[in-house]
Amino acid sequence: MADGLPRVIPSANAPRRRCAADGRASSDVPKKLQGSEHGLEDALAALGAGLNQSGASWMVIGGIAIIARGVRRFTTDIDVVVRGDAIVIERLVDVLAEHSIAPRIQEAVSFARANLVLLMRHTPTGVDLDVSLAWSAFEHAALVNSSTEAFGRAHAPMASAEDLVVLKAIAGRPRDAADVESLSTMFDALIARVRD
Repeated sequence: MADGLPRVIPSANAPRRRCAADGRASSDVPKKLQGSEHGLEDALAALGAGLNQSGASWMVIGGIAIIARGVRRFTTDIDVVVRGDAIVIERLVDVLAEHSIAPRIQEAVSFARANLVLLMRHTPTGVDLDVSLAWSAFEHAALVNSSTEAFGRAHAPMASAEDLVVLKAIAGRPRDAADVESLSTMFDALIARVRD
């Protein structure tokens, strides 16, 4: 990691792709597998099993949580947050490995310590998993406010709509702003119907 960029760990069986950054074929960049129709559900079930095994509080905070709260949108990955003071990163990596989840970069543990996110991949489906470490009082309260919801065949604790609005507003990317607008519009319409 001499240039400060994380390195992807190659898999012996993973298909390879051309690395756009350097313009030549790279054996260090495994291609994301084309998931089945239920790839996200399978990946969420495996991730949930691993995080439950760790004993730490966790919840889904990304696109899947937005979908679970009633917004139609597309997502290809899974974003979760786990209480940072309830886990040891190395142990969490070992537990997730028991559920076919592996780091998608080299030095994933040191990257997680520096950036508060563990970059993982569910190897059977190729679904990317971002496991953020929650340290703030707001995040800890949001974990308590989460509720278990269905995503297809999988069930997982999902951030509340109100907490998703705050989390997405903090992230501030264009996709996050669109999620905030969708959630706000949906709940404004619901409040108007209740008032009528």
